[in-house]
Amino acid sequence: MGGDFPRGRTAVAGLATHGIGESPGHGAIELAAKAGLLAVADAGLDIGDVDGLFICLPDDLLAGLSFAEYLGLSPRFTDNNRTGGSAFMSHMITAALMLDAGYIDVALIAYGSNQRTNGGKLATPIRSNGWEAPYRPLFPLSSYALAAARHMHEYGTTREQMAAVAVAARAWANTNPEAFAKGPLTIDDCLASRTISTPISARDCCLVTDGAAAIVMTRTDRARDLARTPVPLLGAAAATWWNAISQATDITTTAAAESGPRAYAAAGVGPADVQTVQLYDAFTINTILFLEDLGFCPKGEGGRFVSDGRIAPGGSLPVNTNGGGLSCCHPGMYGLFAIVEAARQVRGEAANRIHGVDVALAHGNGGTLSSQATVILGSMATL
Repeated sequence: MGGDFPRGRTAVAGLATHGIGESPGHGAIELAAKAGLLAVADAGLDIGDVDGLFICLPDDLLAGLSFAEYLGLSPRFTDNNRTGGSAFMSHMITAALMLDAGYIDVALIAYGSNQRTNGGKLATPIRSNGWEAPYRPLFPLSSYALAAARHMHEYGTTREQMAAVAVAARAWANTNPEAFAKGPLTIDDCLASRTISTPISARDCCLVTDGAAAIVMTRTDRARDLARTPVPLLGAAAATWWNAISQATDITTTAAAESGPRAYAAAGVGPADVQTVQLYDAFTINTILFLEDLGFCPKGEGGRFVSDGRIAPGGSLPVNTNGGGLSCCHPGMYGLFAIVEAARQVRGEAANRIHGVDVALAHGNGGTLSSQATVILGSMATL
């Protein structure tokens, strides 16, 4: 059983990104704080208005405490949910429920990482579990390679179709000034790139960048009087079916098949109502799996769905319109950047603006296809 979600009663009131690409000399918490201050200013608020703080830093297990101290805040509530890249969608769920209950008034959700300029590796203690470690997988990449290989075996998905995801992402990035990776990218380029964990090659993998993002949430009735047009949260849901992929019963279907329908039900919309989709594309297979699991195409059809330019500029379903984790940025965790891009599209201010967006979906993935969380944002016209 589940309670009623407060559809549209809370909203994104401010947002920001900062330091995408390379930000030498800046630590993760410094980048997150700058994005947070920019988002608060974007909303027309002061940092002292924030009484709910939601943060997940790659190098600090007690980031909720450190971030409050760094900003000089004494929040009523802090949350340091560590489900990986889906954490920020889950933060939104917690914040929405707390705002609607009146427990907090202004929530700041932030993330920052200097992963690229700090050596290019994840600053996290997470590793393969004891059952998988003896096989010496590349963590987390080999788990995604298993999912890709199984999808190929069961449904005939090809490396060319996976490459089409990367090519579409690059096409969006090429017209986004904020994107880190630009330039020509073809299917052949992807197929010729170095194999890392069969069948995943270098071009199937997300970037390694620095960067930070933040959003401010408050009740929609208050947000109406702030500096920017509110972006209401219509529905959201999270689901977890496993941690280690060796414990999955079917690695071609993720818990997005649960979080998506629950988020749609809360929002009162369906896949056909969504005008742009922002997905956590740590690897090209992610986009294919999530398009299927979120109902944009039948299971097994994801490869064919992406192969004809449908998710690229000019296609019928604009996906990862900033370039995604494959070509815009991926500073360790990408989830909050997907949320920001979805909100920017609803606001009508994204670099690659899709005109008339009233419903946008952002989906986060954590672990090895482990934690899935879906949020659906709308315009004020949807209330």
